[in-house]
Amino acid sequence: MSGRVVTFGETMLLLTGGDTGAVPDLEHMRVDTGGAESNVAIGLVRAGVPTTWIGRVGTDPAGDRVTRDVRNEGVDVLAVPDPDRSTGIMMKERLADGRTRVTYHRRGSAGSALRATDLPAGIVEDAALLHVTGITLALSDEARATVEAAIDRADTAGVPVSFDVNHRPKLIDAESARERYRAVAVRSSIVFAGDDEARLVLGLADDEGDDETLAHDLAALGRGRAVVKLGSRGAVASVDGVFLRRPATPVRVVDPVGAGDAFVAGWLAATLGGASPAEALDRAADAGALACTVESDWQRPDPTALHDPATPSDVDHAVHDRVDR
Repeated sequence: MSGRVVTFGETMLLLTGGDTGAVPDLEHMRVDTGGAESNVAIGLVRAGVPTTWIGRVGTDPAGDRVTRDVRNEGVDVLAVPDPDRSTGIMMKERLADGRTRVTYHRRGSAGSALRATDLPAGIVEDAALLHVTGITLALSDEARATVEAAIDRADTAGVPVSFDVNHRPKLIDAESARERYRAVAVRSSIVFAGDDEARLVLGLADDEGDDETLAHDLAALGRGRAVVKLGSRGAVASVDGVFLRRPATPVRVVDPVGAGDAFVAGWLAATLGGASPAEALDRAADAGALACTVESDWQRPDPTALHDPATPSDVDHAVHDRVDR
């Protein structure tokens, strides 16, 4: 087994408004790329963890840009070209009321057609960790089967699995999502979820379960480890029965999208490096906060932003991991 993390999923061309306003009112948009699993891969590589990202892209300029951007960040990229489907596109707007809105154009995309044969023989079996998300489970039946097949291979080889729920309600209904997420959570060594996502997986109502209960019950569903992200209230974790809490790191927020992926990368990198759960939670919270200080999903942040003496009027204490989708 190597020290390499393996992950797979859809990464899209990302168009971001250069100014505040909805897309119909913008004159210019910046070209970028984004995807939960590749965001995590980039975060891990920056933390010194070799990582492979696998995905399908169209044989189009958008696919070329995705492949180039992820590879240029030091990630080992296995991008399978799909001549019959286009690379997905996402658009990000900074609305006048302060919200960030992301919309997707991905139905029938190359990334949604990911299949088990796209994962080469031995790549999962030789990994130190396999990371998957609920997004891939929701994209298509083929993509779901790919997640299941990869976890089967990981189980056989004794490779631990990391699972970030990352629920997308526009891709899948709650009942179907709960079934799919639970099936993966019970096989995962670590489960990440927002508090609303934890309630979805656990079958609880919106007002049921305090932070500690959510963390312990989610960990008990899996293999003893879970982290629940709480936005402006920070994050909590249950690790082998021990409960941990970490407040959010205050920063000046530029763009909250991608913070949840940076949080996951921070936890995984710390854990793989031998850090304690408390240290891992600290590093995850700081990584998520730093991701809020830059415009891109994965642009390299300035570490000094954690020490920016911002005034309360322009500080958002939330480490956002979910926005309008």
